Amino acid sequence: MPFEPIAPRSVPEDVYEQIVEGVLSGDLRAGETLPSERELAKVLGVSRPAVREALRRVAGAGLVSIRQGQGTRVLDPVAAGGLDLLPRLLVRNGQLVPGVVRSIVEARALIGPKVAELAAQRAGDDEVEALRACVEELAAESDPVAQQVVALEFWSRVIDASDSITFRLMYNSLRAAYEPALPALAAVLEPEVGNVTGYRAVVDAIAGRRSSDADVAARALLAPATAALLELCEALVESSGTSDTQP
Repeated sequence: MPFEPIAPRSVPEDVYEQIVEGVLSGDLRAGETLPSERELAKVLGVSRPAVREALRRVAGAGLVSIRQGQGTRVLDPVAAGGLDLLPRLLVRNGQLVPGVVRSIVEARALIGPKVAELAAQRAGDDEVEALRACVEELAAESDPVAQQVVALEFWSRVIDASDSITFRLMYNSLRAAYEPALPALAAVLEPEVGNVTGYRAVVDAIAGRRSSDADVAARALLAPATAALLELCEALVESSGTSDTQP
């Protein structure tokens, strides 16, 4: 078994993680003012510079507001945070949060057709060939989880072809949230990732520069799994006995 060196965590990183987890868990409530740097350093047993660096990172994530003379105020993570929070919001207390799952599924269903449409308008020959190669790789793969990995790469290449930095960054965050759940979703997504004909239809439309056909093909490809995933979200809510936004 190969081993690789483990990078030690820094003190500011540990402080950052504690504060972020406190905000996301609700232990640190929106509107609440955090203790001063001096007080936090004393409670946590670290230096003030470490606390200051951590707070700057938390502020950069949109979870706190730092104002001179007014202290550090906790913000509502949903109202002020960015897409990078999705992976952390997806699982709380070891459980999937149905409302977050639902939002990812809905975003996937909306973004896929749009990027396919844009790719049909902007893709070059190299991007089209990369998409065709990805589909052939998908056709040769039989493991459901491995198929999902290839399918994710397919959509990554569609986004490359769409030439949209905004959709790229959105996709990166959605993928980071989605990937840990791949094994659990294998059965639900198997009909989609096994639909090689559907993927080829998307590529053919992109290659033919038929943007409306690319949109339609992408919707047809994604629709069955979208419906199944939304049903799964409802089942999660019923089984947990909670609202769809809390674990």
